Amino acid sequence: MLPPIPDSWLPLLREELAQDYFRALDTFLESEMQTGQTVLPARADIFNALQFTSYENVKVLLLGQDPYPNSGDAHGLCFSVRPGVKVPRSLQNVYKELRADVGFRIPNHGTLEAWARQGMLMLNTVLTLRAGEAFSHRGRGWEKFTDRIIAQVNAKPTRVVFVLWGKAAQAKRSLITAPHHRVVECGHPSPLSARFFMGCRCFSKIDAHLTEAGLAPMSWQIADV
Repeated sequence: MLPPIPDSWLPLLREELAQDYFRALDTFLESEMQTGQTVLPARADIFNALQFTSYENVKVLLLGQDPYPNSGDAHGLCFSVRPGVKVPRSLQNVYKELRADVGFRIPNHGTLEAWARQGMLMLNTVLTLRAGEAFSHRGRGWEKFTDRIIAQVNAKPTRVVFVLWGKAAQAKRSLITAPHHRVVECGHPSPLSARFFMGCRCFSKIDAHLTEAGLAPMSWQIADV
């Protein structure tokens, strides 16, 4: 079921692939498909966060929860949707905050690949789910695998800004131990908690932390399609 790990990450994650939990996860996903369940995102997209952002290029890690549960929405980058898909309400709030914070012009789509290609690792803690069933693949092993990814990013000798929106993401803060990294925390942009997100100015904070370390700030603007 699972596709190959992208080349730049494979040496760092090879040992995980041989672990019993990872083999069980692969078997579970295969059984989901064999019993007629639709697993999201599509197989080729499961590791897109690692595909679009090489280990060497990671300078920001944005941590999400699990993929969007509607078929055709998720494509392996947290908070991002494919072109032509209605922009989810959480991402609408992200765009509004970007506009207030850095003068962002809201684009006509919700595809965030441009950020990933600049060095933002857009990682969900759980990388798959059953179509229409949010959180349905929690506790199957993805959390251990993505914790390993976070730990590997924490081991980078250059600064990474970890962006933790909401309590679920903030629960991973204990994995961020290297003193040269920085953490930006605020509420989740979901409509249920947006009052703790709007006004956070987290995007200008990310850029300030990058600039302080001699790294290029993010180019947040996304072109229309």
